[in-house]
Amino acid sequence: MAGYKPHNGRRIALEIVTLILFILFMMPFVIVVFNSMRTNQDIINAPVGVPTDVAQLGRNVAEIWNNPNFNFLSALRDSVIITVISLAVISIFSSMAAWVLVRNKTKWSNLLFMSYVAAMVIPFQVVMFPLLTWFKSVGDFLGIPMLRSYQGIIFAYLGFGEAMSIFIFHGFIKGVPLELEEAADIDGCSRAGTFFRIVLPLLQPVFVTVLVLNGLWIWNDYLLPLLVLGASGNIRTIPLAVQGFNGAYVKQWHLIMTSTLLAMLPIVILYLFAQKYIVQGMVDGSIK
Repeated sequence: MAGYKPHNGRRIALEIVTLILFILFMMPFVIVVFNSMRTNQDIINAPVGVPTDVAQLGRNVAEIWNNPNFNFLSALRDSVIITVISLAVISIFSSMAAWVLVRNKTKWSNLLFMSYVAAMVIPFQVVMFPLLTWFKSVGDFLGIPMLRSYQGIIFAYLGFGEAMSIFIFHGFIKGVPLELEEAADIDGCSRAGTFFRIVLPLLQPVFVTVLVLNGLWIWNDYLLPLLVLGASGNIRTIPLAVQGFNGAYVKQWHLIMTSTLLAMLPIVILYLFAQKYIVQGMVDGSIK
């Protein structure tokens, strides 16, 4: 509200609550950073502590890099392949579906859109075991392996990610002037050409929002890759590879913390560069 100024006492209380929430949310990140600079024995003796030798971070990274069981480069390659292809198919297919739903106002399109909205509230734990059975059956029927394969995990991410993405694109596309598409039709542009040449460039802000939101989720996801790819398969994302340091009898906490730090760095950097698009895209999608 323009010109609204909270009372000084209320403002101070809100600032204190904000500071407390900031500390609570940042504490896990700080613990990971500090413990990645400590030895395993130091972490066992005092799980929460300040590092005394910052150079220990380099030694931990070198130990991870040379560890044959972790194979950081292979895990990084698999995470990048799965994340990039999943984001590409989610963004393209979701934007096309949302455009069709917005421009074709029928009771069936409304019903289909509400089905996507309803799918957003279904917990993943409800469908995870039926999903494995269905993947096994489809793989046997088509002759294309859906478990322990790139195509299986990417197809799963497409299914779980498109509901929220269509919801965000749907709200934004309603604000795109229909006259632009009518002018393209008059000039002889095909429907596919109208979408890719006229509509898609206008979706850049919300496109980045969808990429970042799904990228954060897919890059850090552990449960779905564990179910579809398996803990000991040939394809392992970084979260699955980090689990290799968590043995049944010995837990290498310094390597777990350091590998976790390495895993979160790319997505933190991506978020810092694209955070303004996240807020703007969510606001545009919610008010249109």
